[in-house]
Order: sequence, then C-alpha cells, then structure tokens
Amino acid sequence: MARFLIVEARFYDRLNDMLIAGARAALEAKGHEVEVLTVPGALEVPGAIALASESDQYDGYVGIGVVIRGETYHFEIVAGESARGIMALTMDGMAIGNGILTVENEDQALVRADPEQKDKGGEAAQAAMALLDLQGKFAA
Repeated sequence: MARFLIVEARFYDRLNDMLIAGARAALEAKGHEVEVLTVPGALEVPGAIALASESDQYDGYVGIGVVIRGETYHFEIVAGESARGIMALTMDGMAIGNGILTVENEDQALVRADPEQKDKGGEAAQAAMALLDLQGKFAA
C-alpha cells in the first residue's frame, strides 16, 4: 500500500469533485491511502507537490484542476506552465499523474471530468501508480 496526495486547484467545484472522485476511486481500488490538498490555482499545483515531497509522507501524487480557455493569453500560460512544472518534477523521478484539464469550454471539461465518461481523474491516478511501479522496478 502506498500513500498518494491529490493536489487540486480548486476553481470549478463540481468539475474538481468529479476529477477527485475518479482519482480517489482508482487509487483506493488498489488499496492505496489518499489525501487531498487544495491550492488556489493550477500554477500552484507543481509547487505544492514539490513542497509535499520534502516531507517524505507520500509515495505519489495526482495533480487535479480545470483550466478553461478565456479571452486572454492567460490560458496558455497557466496550461503550459502547470504542465511544465509537473513534467519537471516527473523527470526528477517523482510519480505524478497530471489530471489538470485544459479545455475550450465547460462542456468539454464535464465530459473529461466525469468518472462515468472519460474519467481523466482516474486516468491521472493510473499514471501516477504506473510511475510508482516503475520506481520500484528500477530501484531494485
């Protein structure tokens, strides 16, 4: 059994609840412990994961959030930099699943967040577990 931290950028409550439900279900189905930490936005997710990793309390992480394109360039910055931050941590050997949705509209987000449809929260948790398994394989 491993301990996972879901770090959520709490902005779209209903969508986040679905993403978390999918991630939690996938992790708990494999017998893992799950905690949830809330941060203000997607840009804070990688930093929170990095800070949490210093505590050695968790074996893996799932980043959760929803970034919907707006009228300004801000979408590209948030989407790109949050993904870049998570990827940088992953390249350093951390087991992280990226469940931050970057979509054009709320309808697209709903389909992707819903555990009964695309279940991107569950997929992010599966990715984190797969990376944790690889850590174990290559550490041996």
